[in-house]
Amino acid sequence: MTLPGESRHALVFGASGMVGRHLVLTLAAAGANVTAAVRTAESGARVEQWVREHGLTRSISTTIVDFDAPGILAGGPSAFPFVTEIHNCAGSYRFGMTVQEARSANVGIVEKLIDFAQELPNLQRVVHVSGYRVGGQDPTTVPWSEDHRAATYQELGAYEASKVESDAIFQARALERGVPWTIVNPSSVIGDSVTGESDQLIGLATTIEQIWDGTVAALPGNQATFLPVVTVDYLAAFMAAAAVDPAAAGQAYWVLDDATPPLADLLTHVGRHLGAKVPRVRMPVGVIKRLPQRITRADPETLTFMSSDRYPTESAIEFADRHKIEMPDVLVSLERWAEYLAAHRFGAAMADGRRFVDAGGLRTFELGESRSSKVVLPGLPVNADTWAEVASGIGARVVDLPGLGLSSGTGVQDWEQWLPEVLGGEPTDLIGHSIGAAAAVVAADRIPAQVKSLTLIAPFFLQTPRGASARLRPLVSTYLRHTDPARLSQQLTGSEANAAALQSSLSDLKRSSAKRVAKQLALAGSKQWRSELREALGRFTGPVRIITGSEDPIAPSVVEELEILPNIELIPVPGAGHHPQLTHGDALVKLIKGSVG
Repeated sequence: MTLPGESRHALVFGASGMVGRHLVLTLAAAGANVTAAVRTAESGARVEQWVREHGLTRSISTTIVDFDAPGILAGGPSAFPFVTEIHNCAGSYRFGMTVQEARSANVGIVEKLIDFAQELPNLQRVVHVSGYRVGGQDPTTVPWSEDHRAATYQELGAYEASKVESDAIFQARALERGVPWTIVNPSSVIGDSVTGESDQLIGLATTIEQIWDGTVAALPGNQATFLPVVTVDYLAAFMAAAAVDPAAAGQAYWVLDDATPPLADLLTHVGRHLGAKVPRVRMPVGVIKRLPQRITRADPETLTFMSSDRYPTESAIEFADRHKIEMPDVLVSLERWAEYLAAHRFGAAMADGRRFVDAGGLRTFELGESRSSKVVLPGLPVNADTWAEVASGIGARVVDLPGLGLSSGTGVQDWEQWLPEVLGGEPTDLIGHSIGAAAAVVAADRIPAQVKSLTLIAPFFLQTPRGASARLRPLVSTYLRHTDPARLSQQLTGSEANAAALQSSLSDLKRSSAKRVAKQLALAGSKQWRSELREALGRFTGPVRIITGSEDPIAPSVVEELEILPNIELIPVPGAGHHPQLTHGDALVKLIKGSVG
């Protein structure tokens, strides 16, 4: 058995993938020396950065692997005499591959890895990641006949069949070469049990995205359909322990959470947690298999995973108990994973600093610097994403208002309970745009001790009222649901140049918020509310900066009232309209940084 600390050295193939990164972090945090085998220097640098950002204070090594070369690592086995364990997380988890692609990615890798491993003088274990649907193959069937291979790939599809073949070949080759091994057969791997973090966006994640988008007419499966999950941090802890446990040699473990709900129940729970409309209709897997893919939107290769099968988890449970590896609560883990996916728009926005928080009982989306005392409240009909660059430039966080963007809630009626919790009890520099400016003024009037300053950008209640079209709620709602990014950009900024920046706002409008946006646009035309907001602004004694575009000015009569107030500064942005964050972001950053400490 490998001793802890310096004598333990792990070589991790596939270290840049989701499982690989977490495994590198887990191993290094436990005191092992780690070499991450990656395909490019850039990939290695990203792994090193990732583990540092996740709290690792010690360094790791990286090496370049080329599975297409005669020697997969430069210098061959003789350059790695210190390696005591290998973890194979390499391979390709992708549907739609050709047979050749799948075999090269998943079968060829294990053949070359075992050839390499047998020459390592201090190797004590190779831990190989297989799969819960493909594990337990009989190594005595190797080599497969051409007929058997063709039939297997025809039945299962290229990805799953290549994993079945690689499982059998891994065992057969390791036994033949005398290489000590352990296999882990994980189920669908979801995000970290604490943060939900995940960048694996196929399989179950795709179905959750479809529910989030409202494009699923029926939930797949019935009460017996079991698609189990396991969190990536639990799997990494299991693998790290298995590599140094003598009892794990020659064993295969099915690593999954038996408490995972039936698939339709799982999807219902996650969908409701995200506030999505969840279909009540359930479609048996047999029906899905018979329907055209254009109707089901399900990749044929994923359908074999929708099964009522159960798996031999007893040995894995006993192993985890012995090593005190606790399985996290599956429903909580699913919720955190789904929130992470939604906050990062299912891979479309993978920047750091995106999260959901609870504010006044509402699931609230924010981006930018967590707990920053500079808070941006966006306007209509856009979302927090349109303010991301400005927020980065001024060190702020941007928070979607209730019912808008990615935040839950219904609208203005939520502000009273929501605003104090968003501000967090600390003096805040509030930056409000359009209707966000109204929310900022309401906060300053009701909880003045929590508002240090106001920066109001294009505050509608100080401008000349819009035309009657904004009050035609059904018409506005229909337009927002059916317009495209180019037309919306033209409508908001006078140019199609900002279409890409508005893509996520349009997605939110089509998915859920168009009616609420239309309702609040209509409310913005209320003479009474506009008057109340102006009066509330007059009661605030802290510094106020009002930034407006020269093409979207304050009403002349209001300018006269504001100019005599000593705490108010009027700042024009030449050439800007109602959305300067889209058209004049750099100028906005300079203005806000120059006026907000």
